[in-house]
Amino acid sequence: MARKRILITGAAGFLGSHLCDRFISEDFHVIAMDNLITGDLRNIEHLFKLENFEFYNHDVSTFVHVPGELDYILHFASPASPIDYLKIPIQTLKVGSLGTHNLLGLARAKHARMLIASTSEVYGDPNCNPQPEEYWGNVNPVGPRGVYDEAKRFQEAITMAYHTFHGVETRIVRIFNTYGPRMRLNDGRVLPAFIGQAIRGEDLTVFGDGSQTRSFCYVDDLIEGIYRLLFSDYPYPVNIGNPDEITILEFGEEIIKLTGTDQKLVTRPLPTDDPKQRRPDITKAREILGWEPKVSRAEGLKITYEYFKSLPKDIIEKIEHKDFANYNK
Repeated sequence: MARKRILITGAAGFLGSHLCDRFISEDFHVIAMDNLITGDLRNIEHLFKLENFEFYNHDVSTFVHVPGELDYILHFASPASPIDYLKIPIQTLKVGSLGTHNLLGLARAKHARMLIASTSEVYGDPNCNPQPEEYWGNVNPVGPRGVYDEAKRFQEAITMAYHTFHGVETRIVRIFNTYGPRMRLNDGRVLPAFIGQAIRGEDLTVFGDGSQTRSFCYVDDLIEGIYRLLFSDYPYPVNIGNPDEITILEFGEEIIKLTGTDQKLVTRPLPTDDPKQRRPDITKAREILGWEPKVSRAEGLKITYEYFKSLPKDIIEKIEHKDFANYNK
């Protein structure tokens, strides 16, 4: 029996590379695609020797052609951290709009099922907590985060349009804060920022008073949720994340304890449109997918910390504090 063929965009990124691993382990033929604007080939180089893996350095915002049959598409191509989408706002908007359009067209032509990676950022700075899928969000379309938030909101809209108008099989995952090995130490998100500062002996920077909350999901749990959603029959958005909520100040204290350092937490002004709360309502994931996170934050952080400590010293030391975007994402 021939292997099922799956296209994974953003394949050299943090989540994309873990998805490549998962589908290789499930005996799929994986077609990986990434223009490497934020991805890193080191994340997938261990797969290059496999006969059921192929890689294309390509920008999906231009066009997408995949020869032969195609069963599934996972669209994870997009800058996902503030430090990236503030530097490349146009590319961020294009991959969410033109890139998604191109891939939906490919899915229609190939009769493939397509899952798009949306985000908890579609909820903006929420007026309710936790955030259920029915909440429409509180987003500033012209603020600094608008290029990412609105790209993802449009991505959801055009995906549903292809589903309802063209009958394309689609799935939408709304991803909440995720962490684990292969995160970039300089990607501007709070967890690698804190750990990087701790490893370098710097004080940990908190933006605002630190009362804002986040909910952190370990990457293996997230990948399992995405896998189950792809093979479900549910076409509407589903939150995948860990509802265990923690303030940024409390999280900083956890990192200091984990790393065994004696740094202080120092505060800086809160940036524009920084969400005050972020916690998923995972009722749908539990009921529809039979999914909930299994890895505790203590366990996941230990694994992630060991990964960051294993990085070459020059990678850790060359990252200066000014490189970090002012967002507790």
